[in-house]
Amino acid sequence: MKLHSSPSKGSSACFIAHHWRYKNTTTKMTHQYPSLSPEQKKELATIAQRIVAPGKGILAADESTGTMANRLQKINVENTEENRRFFRDLLFSVDPSISQNVGGIIFFHETLYQKSDKGVPFPQLVKEKGIVVDKGTAGLNGTDGETTTQGLDGLGERCAQYKKDGCDFAKWRCVLKIADGCPSALAIAENANVLARYASICQQNGLVPIVEPEILPDGNHDLQRCQYATEKVLAAVYKALSDHHVYLEGTLLKPNMVTAGHSCPKKYTPQEVAMATVSALRRTVPAAVPGICFLSGGQSEEEASLNLSAINQTPLHTPWKLTFSYGRALQASALAAWKGKAENRKAAQEAFCTRAKINSLASKGEYKPTGQADRAATQSLYTASYVY
Repeated sequence: MKLHSSPSKGSSACFIAHHWRYKNTTTKMTHQYPSLSPEQKKELATIAQRIVAPGKGILAADESTGTMANRLQKINVENTEENRRFFRDLLFSVDPSISQNVGGIIFFHETLYQKSDKGVPFPQLVKEKGIVVDKGTAGLNGTDGETTTQGLDGLGERCAQYKKDGCDFAKWRCVLKIADGCPSALAIAENANVLARYASICQQNGLVPIVEPEILPDGNHDLQRCQYATEKVLAAVYKALSDHHVYLEGTLLKPNMVTAGHSCPKKYTPQEVAMATVSALRRTVPAAVPGICFLSGGQSEEEASLNLSAINQTPLHTPWKLTFSYGRALQASALAAWKGKAENRKAAQEAFCTRAKINSLASKGEYKPTGQADRAATQSLYTASYVY
């Protein structure tokens, strides 16, 4: 646009704008060809809404065999398939009232094909269920130890089989870190693209994709640095989901809360964590997404509940359900109560149900701590460079 001024004596300047004529030399605008039928979209949206119904969150029981070994080792229990099965049966067989607090369970592949003590396949034991489908991380060449996630090859076939086996949703985790130069533009772009491709494949096979771009709490960065990185990562993820024509109403997001690094000398209040987290989400996550299910990221059970409740108490408008998808922060007290002994089954179940109810209240901003949290609930669950 060119601007010409013709000032005259005793009068204000007169501006004449010359508008350029743009010649359209490009092809027609990008057209999205139909990929999901209205019926498929309705099913996906219904499942997503059901998982994050008011007061409900997700139990992430998708620890790998290796990760379960670490959990069991802490309570001096041998890492056998039977012990893993027994503990998960303990969780899945609690009183049916747990359905008021837990709307979905993420299974590890092994768990999907195991049975309860009464011979009932776990997928039949719990009606709202999902499956973890990624195959772990692989290094990104030329970066400072950054990674992307493997498993896209053959994912369509695996998703189709999981749908037949009774799964309603899936979860895929990509891991990023904060350090000098990290997360890099390459790591952000690559992981966003992998998550979008996964989400598209899931939806084509009738599974609601839970998208998990996790920024690890490793490091000494402050709250503001984590918020900045979280915003950059989430913005890239939703750009990629849009590029891949993912139906957002049929998805869920599983992000990290915005917290300072584990080694940061400054400690932030739940209210400060909440404001930074909600601000980052409001700047990046479309309102079409039904729910945001936070991972606990190594926080203690009590810390994860307090922060979630504070997030739901922020005065900022939030168009999504803000709830939990906790593994360690739902199971630590139950593991400590169980100790690998069959006679402790009921005590472990009670510990699990107590924590589920607390997080249900937190997802509505209604959790008020009594100051009587037990030792297991207040212990840090942080593990450096955590893997499932």
